[in-house]
Amino acid sequence: MTDKKAYLSIDGETIDLPILTGTLGPDVIDVQGLTAKGFFTFDPGFVSTASCESEITFIDGEKGILLHRGYPIDQLAMKSDYLEVSYLLLYGELPSQEDKALFETKIKNHTMLHEQLNDFFTGFRRDAHPMAIMCGVVGALSAFYHDSLDISNAEHREISAIRLIAKMPTIAAMSYRYSTGLPFMYPDNTLDYSSNFLHMMYSTPCEQKEISPTLARAMDRIFILHADHEQNASTSTVRLAGSTGANPFACIASGIAALWGPSHGGANEAVLDMLAEIGDVKHIDKFIARAKDKNDPFRLMGFGHRVYKNFDPRAKVMKQTADEVLAELGLEDDPLLKIAKRLEQIALEDDYFVQKKLYPNVDFYSGIILKALNIPTNMFTVIFATGRTVGWLAHWHEMISSPYRIGRPRQLYTGAAQRDYVETDKR
Repeated sequence: MTDKKAYLSIDGETIDLPILTGTLGPDVIDVQGLTAKGFFTFDPGFVSTASCESEITFIDGEKGILLHRGYPIDQLAMKSDYLEVSYLLLYGELPSQEDKALFETKIKNHTMLHEQLNDFFTGFRRDAHPMAIMCGVVGALSAFYHDSLDISNAEHREISAIRLIAKMPTIAAMSYRYSTGLPFMYPDNTLDYSSNFLHMMYSTPCEQKEISPTLARAMDRIFILHADHEQNASTSTVRLAGSTGANPFACIASGIAALWGPSHGGANEAVLDMLAEIGDVKHIDKFIARAKDKNDPFRLMGFGHRVYKNFDPRAKVMKQTADEVLAELGLEDDPLLKIAKRLEQIALEDDYFVQKKLYPNVDFYSGIILKALNIPTNMFTVIFATGRTVGWLAHWHEMISSPYRIGRPRQLYTGAAQRDYVETDKR
């Protein structure tokens, strides 16, 4: 808090409102005192409201900055790996060599699911969306781990976090395998985190898939670049659910449900749908013209960002990664990927897109990578959820380990005023 104050004048009465200052970012006006005066603030979507205090992630959308615990996202994505970033988000500092090795061992010790959960999967239809399966299975984990559901116990919170980070790739891969009729593959703990995920996705009991280091690294970067993004819709949902005292498995399941929305986690899937709609490079000019027409509802997906008004700092890393993957797989002639590369060129050179700062974002490039890896579009959000799990857990743990209040947003009521009930025969 600073000595600065804001003053709000209502009907001649002046109300002093403290101004809070963080490490980075704009100052925040503390409006908690308004309730005692009989007023609420009105902020649909909470776009101007700081709902909590956090030390985890900072975003400056105007300057294209994303920091995890102070470290720029591009440095983490290029120099670190997903489990090291997970440690950073959970514990606040990068680990020593010994701490990193111990953390990785803990994760590997919890990659398998309880065998009874195999039967749980069979309760879903074969054509169930993998996100529906993931949401149900993660919520069900609380039925298997009664030993760690005391949220006031720091050791319980830690082991729950370890279990969830370790098991999410297994659940994700099993969701895919079940929907395709393939047998489940057990984790191979001789592999690193992302290689193990690709192994569980594509190996069979008859043949172990050799995992390319380039493709494993690409998947690891996708996980890193989706690990956390401050107080977004799904993270806010996890915090709100957590504020009730709900167990961590239920809270993460609530985050998965929120992420499932097409306006949140479905953006990279929408990119592939758009490429399929365009269909051929020869149709691009027509769709570009439609995108520039204010009266046409068509939108180019994967360009620009609600938060980043300049450029998405994650996109540069994803572009480099996409180029590496396409070169590794020799997919330069894939029709949809040719459309994507042409759209990228137009967005970076056309004055309309440059002036409006509609640059390709992380969803554009991650969609290209996942398509190149032959991952079906209904798995895209599942992979997003796998990477975001540690961010959800970091925010949940930060809230639970400090004094907190149950979330209770207020409203501006515009319904009917009080009225008396009228008997049916008199209406």
